[in-house]
Formats: sequence, C-alpha cells, structure tokens
Amino acid sequence: MSDKKVLLVYSGGLDTSICIPLMRQEYGYEEVITVTIDVGQDPADIVQAQEKAKILGTTHYTVDAKEEFIKDYCFKALQANGDYQGYPMSTSIARPLIAAKAAEVANKLGVKHFAHGCTGKGNDQFRIEFGLRSLVEGAVIHAPIRERNMTRSWEIEYAKQNNVPIQQSLEKIWSIDENLWGRSIEGGRLEEPDFAPPEEIFQWTKSLENAKDKAEEIVLTFENGVPTHINGTAYTPGNMVIALNKIAGDHGIGRIDIMEDRMMGLKVRENYECPASTLLLKAHKALENLVLTRDEIRFKSTIDLEWSKLAYEGLWWDPFKTDLEAFIGATQTRVAGTVKLKLYKGNVVVQGRTSPWALYSEDLASFDTTTFVQSESTGAVKNFGLQPRMFFSLKDKLTLNQH
Repeated sequence: MSDKKVLLVYSGGLDTSICIPLMRQEYGYEEVITVTIDVGQDPADIVQAQEKAKILGTTHYTVDAKEEFIKDYCFKALQANGDYQGYPMSTSIARPLIAAKAAEVANKLGVKHFAHGCTGKGNDQFRIEFGLRSLVEGAVIHAPIRERNMTRSWEIEYAKQNNVPIQQSLEKIWSIDENLWGRSIEGGRLEEPDFAPPEEIFQWTKSLENAKDKAEEIVLTFENGVPTHINGTAYTPGNMVIALNKIAGDHGIGRIDIMEDRMMGLKVRENYECPASTLLLKAHKALENLVLTRDEIRFKSTIDLEWSKLAYEGLWWDPFKTDLEAFIGATQTRVAGTVKLKLYKGNVVVQGRTSPWALYSEDLASFDTTTFVQSESTGAVKNFGLQPRMFFSLKDKLTLNQH
C-alpha cells in the first residue's frame, strides 16, 4: 500500500484536469492515477480525457459502464418514476456508479487515496464521497476545488500557467455533464434566471422551430417495468436509450429549464436535455395506471418520492432504498404491455396502452352495458360520506344552540 499514489475520478473537464498538477504540487503525491467512467458521454470526450491524461502524465484507466448504467441504474429509476423537481434524474444516478467503478480500480491497485473535482456548492461531493467511503474502507479523499475555495476564473488561469489543456474560456464557460439518460448544462450566463439559453448549448434536441414538422407514432413494449422493444424491434438497454434519444430529440422533446434546489440549500438555474428519459417516464406511468390498483398507485407515488430523494442524494447503498425497491419491484412484475405514443413539437402524447394485466373491463365500464347493475349503487351512494354529513348536521345544531 502506497500513500504516494492517488486515484483521481477524472472527467477530462476543467475541474478534474487542474487536480492533476495540484495533486503533485500541493498535496505531494508522486503518482496520479486517473479513471474515467464511460456512462454514455460523447465518445469524443472519452478520447479527449484519455489524451489529456497522457499529456499530463497520469496512469489512466477508462471503464465502459454504459450497459450497466442503463440496466441497473436508469431502469431502476424508471421503475420508480425517478424525478427530482420536475426533471428525470441523470447526473445524480450516474455518480454512485462512477464511485463504484473508481473503487473497483482502486481496490485492484491497492490505492486508498482519492481525489475529485467537485465544488463545495454542488451535490456531487456528497454522492461521490459516500460511494467511495462505502466501498473502500479507510478511504482518504481530497477535494481541492472545495478545500481551496476556488473560483472558475482562478481555475482557468491556473490551467494556463500549468499547461493544462482546457476548452473553457471566460466568455464561454458552460459546464456540461452528459450520460445516456440526460445532459445537463450550467455555468456562465446560464446562472442568470432570466437569461434565455442560446441554441448552441443544446446537442440532443432540436428547437421547436427546427423539430420535425410531421408527427410520429411509436409503440414501446415493456416487461417488468422496463422497455424491451421499439415498434416490435428488440434492443439492448443501452441501444434502446440511444435510439429513443435520437427519435425524441428530433421532435424537440426533453428540454427542461428549471430553478433547482440543491442539497446545500442553494437555488440554481439548470438546463437539461433528456429526450429518451422524458418519453420513457411518460409511457411507464401510463402503463402503471392501467395495471396497478388505485391504492398501489396512491402508495407507490409516496414510495417513488422517497426513492427519488435517496437517489438524488446519491445514497445508492442505503438499506432504506433497498427496502423501497422491494415494494417497487413487486409492482413492476405486472407493468408489461405496450404503449403507443405520438411525438410532435416537444410533446409526448399517449395514444393508447395494452396489457394482459390491465385492470380494465370494457364490459363493466361502457355506457352501453348492463353487466354492471347501476341500481345496486343506490345504497352505497346513499351512505357515502355519512360521518362528514353527520358532522355538518351537528355543527349546524350546536351553532344554533349557542345563539
């Protein structure tokens, strides 16, 4: 075990890139090991991270975790209708996997010292460090950006002084995080709540003006609460999401601009592109409403909210989350069937749904059937709300007596 080696969770961006010289100059490490986890970011970013790591003289590892990310993280979020304040969680559910894969590499190499580029204002410091401390006993973790109270402008200047290749400038300072489930864009003037996002920040979705002029219908097939087919064609989890990102993005679906409440209590302006996840969550919810009972739907909405809170905070290995997933998993065995969707100019409209588990009977529900004997409802309706009615009657009597 060497205390002279440190493993840096490495994206190739500004924050993590300046950590490489910092680890040597300010923290005294002789060897910096960089690990990039591929969860579906632009392949050019993966190559760029590898090239930067080579230029900056690190021992570098790239871990392909795309299929695992979709299957074990994104589809779990889908089953739980994973949402935070109105957008599909993407960055938050990738962080536990990134921490887990970094821990795997560290354990193989016998390294217990880690570094990351998270700021002291954001959520990722909690998510990454929880994962590393959960999976590596005695982990020592450095967060230079947080510990030294750095500003983005200072980082850019430091990078220039230390020959660290970067893409950001003081004029164009977008911070982008991308995985297969979603893409987040922040920084620069995007931090201003009333600043209209420029079209240049978007890559996955077309504007409403440039979206397809003709509506498109697709049919998704679900088994156990996760999608398996598009228009009858089977896909692997990763390829399913890639295909739907393209289909939905071409219709301008999945752009979200919100004021988000971070874990530290800060309100921040965030822009997201999440075409596939937006579409899938809509379809999944439609199918659940067809097959689950009224009480299951009511109670599951509470369970989903609790699951989403834990996932947002990165508490992936919390036993409470496992407990919630036991209930969620039990409901999903019946979330099977097809959902027909119409896509047009930023909208996803459910056109129809079918399932062998559908709790729907046309014979009972139709206006043109006598199978449901309406007259038998008379007694139930007469006694409905009996106690509130008694309360109002007593209230009126007691009020009169007081006068």
